[in-house]
Amino acid sequence: MRIYFMSICGTGMGNGALLMRSLGHDVSGADQNTYPPMSDQLSAAGVRILEGYDADRLRELAPDLVVVGNVNTRGNPEVEWLLETRAIPFVSLPELLAREILQKRNTIVVSGTHGKTTTTTLAAFLLRESGHDSGYLVGGVPNDLPGGSLAGDPAAPFVIEGDEYDSAYFDKRSKFIHYCPNILILNNLEFDHADIFRDLPDIQRTFSHLIKLVPRGGCILANSDDPNLEELLHVDFAPVLRVGLGDRADLRIVDFEEGPGGSRFNLVFKGRPWGRVEWSLCGLFNARNGAMAALAAALAAGLKDPTRLDLAPLARFHGVKRRQEILADNGHVLLMTDFAHHPTAVRETLVSLRRRYPERRLLLCFEARSNTACRKIHETAFELAFDEADEVHLGAVFRAERYSDADRIDLRGMSERLGEKACAYAGNTELEEALQDRLGSLGPSVVVFFSNGSFDGIPLRLSRYLETRSPGDLR
Repeated sequence: MRIYFMSICGTGMGNGALLMRSLGHDVSGADQNTYPPMSDQLSAAGVRILEGYDADRLRELAPDLVVVGNVNTRGNPEVEWLLETRAIPFVSLPELLAREILQKRNTIVVSGTHGKTTTTTLAAFLLRESGHDSGYLVGGVPNDLPGGSLAGDPAAPFVIEGDEYDSAYFDKRSKFIHYCPNILILNNLEFDHADIFRDLPDIQRTFSHLIKLVPRGGCILANSDDPNLEELLHVDFAPVLRVGLGDRADLRIVDFEEGPGGSRFNLVFKGRPWGRVEWSLCGLFNARNGAMAALAAALAAGLKDPTRLDLAPLARFHGVKRRQEILADNGHVLLMTDFAHHPTAVRETLVSLRRRYPERRLLLCFEARSNTACRKIHETAFELAFDEADEVHLGAVFRAERYSDADRIDLRGMSERLGEKACAYAGNTELEEALQDRLGSLGPSVVVFFSNGSFDGIPLRLSRYLETRSPGDLR
């Protein structure tokens, strides 16, 4: 089948295109801005990439199917041509994945406000390390898997990141509604995606629809420490296993510790020791990600006793790019980037960094970029999270003109309330210049950039700056 992907260079669409290519389909696609590394990966796989959108070109290509990305809307010339002519059938990416893969596989769907990419990668990694040629699709770049997607053996499980965002402009259902879960992970649930959900109950409603898709022979794995999930778990059509810290959890995380080299904890399943995990990942949230992934992998592998799954491979797991990823460390200043863009994730990461580097000064740099982070909805929560840092550097709101003054997050006001340790900059260039000057007078420090985008390339430029200077140069 000849499949054409509209907006092919986005992480989800690009990995989906690579997945279809690996299944033998003839894949091509277009994007307004083609960029590496996704464009390089697509080209290497034999996927033709076209620049911009052109209805006449699409007519000449005449693919068998068009996949419309959820960033494409009415007004796009290719969308308008498809609607006017009905010459070529079109679908959303989630619908394509369900049709071509997920309906035929034993599927693990990983959902939640935070940790989806890491937990999906962990589950796929553990299955493959235990001898299963499992497939997967993640919305990031895993360090320990061969790329962001893999079909695997059709008889083996398939692990997919279950996003609650909408599927396409013509299908406003959450993507995960298409994903046919046999094993469903509910990692956490908070208000996010303010551009498509009204409030927390609105998000809980779409998660309740997802839960109803789990078959009687499947299983729901839920975070027992999250009260926003608990009211959704009164179900009698599928078993529910809880994962968490308290006594009510079926799988408990106990004896958690962390330091500069990583973290350590024990897993106990229904009162029986499973094993001890010592790995490079930090934070209690990652311990929960690991516990969820281990239990899901054991169940998908058909183990009646989940504790038979070997946890030793977790010591070799190195996570996902841009999740607490260290870009530079000259022995004096450590610079890292993190994808966190929700106040809970920011706070938990900062708490973890405090535990790991108690003797270092902690500098936070934040770019409000997501549709939720740019709004006032979480302003107070962000302010409380930022208070965990010694210094707070706030970049410009991304595409601030999209929001009214009443709706837009007030970073300058937050800076004033946080006091002398905080500064809100008119633009990211000013932040970069101030931070580079600041590095020369810092003692031992950790500088962490939080954004779900590039932060205008500042983290990479500053990492190169640090690499050219010895610790003595910065004192």
